[in-house]
Amino acid sequence: MDLGTYGNPTPAEKKIDSYYDVPEGVDIRGRYDEEFAKILTKDALKFVADLQREFRNHIKYALECRREAKRRHIREHEWVCAPVPPAVADRKVEITGPVDRKMIINALNSGAKAFMADFEDALSPSWENLMRGQVNLRDAVAGTISFHDKVRNRVYKLNDQTAKLFVRVRGWHLPEAHILIDGEPATGCLVDFGLYFYHNHSTFRRTQGAGFGPFFYLPKMEHSREAKIWNSVFEKAENVAGIERGSIRATVLIETLPAVYVKTFRAHPDRLLPDRVQVGMTQHFMKSYSDLLIRTCHRRGVHAMGGMAAQIPIKDDPVANEAALELVRKDKLREVKAGHDGSWAAHPGLVPACMEVFDNNIGNAPNQIKTAKREDAANITEQDLLQIPIGGRSMEGLRLNTRVGIQYMAAWLSGTVVEEEMGRIEKEVGTERFNKGMYMEACKIFTRQCTSPTLDDFLTLEAYNYIVEHHPSESSKL
Repeated sequence: MDLGTYGNPTPAEKKIDSYYDVPEGVDIRGRYDEEFAKILTKDALKFVADLQREFRNHIKYALECRREAKRRHIREHEWVCAPVPPAVADRKVEITGPVDRKMIINALNSGAKAFMADFEDALSPSWENLMRGQVNLRDAVAGTISFHDKVRNRVYKLNDQTAKLFVRVRGWHLPEAHILIDGEPATGCLVDFGLYFYHNHSTFRRTQGAGFGPFFYLPKMEHSREAKIWNSVFEKAENVAGIERGSIRATVLIETLPAVYVKTFRAHPDRLLPDRVQVGMTQHFMKSYSDLLIRTCHRRGVHAMGGMAAQIPIKDDPVANEAALELVRKDKLREVKAGHDGSWAAHPGLVPACMEVFDNNIGNAPNQIKTAKREDAANITEQDLLQIPIGGRSMEGLRLNTRVGIQYMAAWLSGTVVEEEMGRIEKEVGTERFNKGMYMEACKIFTRQCTSPTLDDFLTLEAYNYIVEHHPSESSKL
């Protein structure tokens, strides 16, 4: 077994004939499908391969350097981002979810200002999920997407007014082992970006972006050099497409804590966090980072987005549902008062409550970039950001952490989208899949991650090879 991109094993050594029309040096190991072939065209694959060949060494170097100290001058210099495109100046409420066909339609119709279609945390990156996602997004951008729910005998279509579409690609660290370029797995985010951009940039700019776009979310960013690589990728894509420099726009997510610190903290009881339910946004270190985020974003002329309202509406209990919505309203009020320009919602049923709070406090203004400078946050120190939260640790809290980790992993291994899985995973995924060993495999992987002297940067890295399916040539025929 050879080691592919970033040391991830390539499960199959035998070359497998592809029934896709591929350019030289590209090998498709995933199942053939006529709809997928409309995405995996020879020209689109050549575009992805060109991105991979030009930037793979830069990506490898950036990943190797992730342990380095950050560049101080990036933080201290006075610079601002390009002006926000008018089409997405108002981002008061954004809904997030996987690239599932029904989810895309419901999210775009939800009344939210934007929809972040997710190839990352909310999606298990199986070949089927990824390629179906590209097909679904192509149809959504074209305005032709529909879904027939056979159980309810209902057809879902887009409304006349829909949310603006953002696409979150995978992080730099994740490979795409179903597509080999020059013998090694492609970089997952370049596949996500390249296929989506190639097929949709022209239609998107005309129908959604008002001359700008497409729009993206870039996750797990750890250094300015990684942002610089993305900037170069965008510039190359713009040149290939013949569109103006600066057309593609992205929101960056800075959301990682290097695993070395996690393993170090466990040896110091005074650095362990309380039960996860006690670590809310009112804790000093959480409030400090939130305030600093607002100041930093507004200082650079961009949106400061708030956190996720992750509650799921309780349809059969109106009292409990209203209580949950009231918690959402209070949390969104805290965010908008602090200076956030918008917030996330995990379910269409939460959008009206979130929108009401932001509309009531921002009014007709699209955002607070110019009005909520938060200069008081300039005094936030490292000690503020590292202050240990107040609270206790309990056995039930440990059990909850363990359940959530294993349940997430089981859903991921089962090829299920992760949306709405927490807390009811076995019921949603079904007994059949658990009997196939996914739950036991999840337990094994989670146990190794928790007890090993070293920890992978991301929980699913070890699990990735369990969902890679290299199809033999005879099964590629339809």
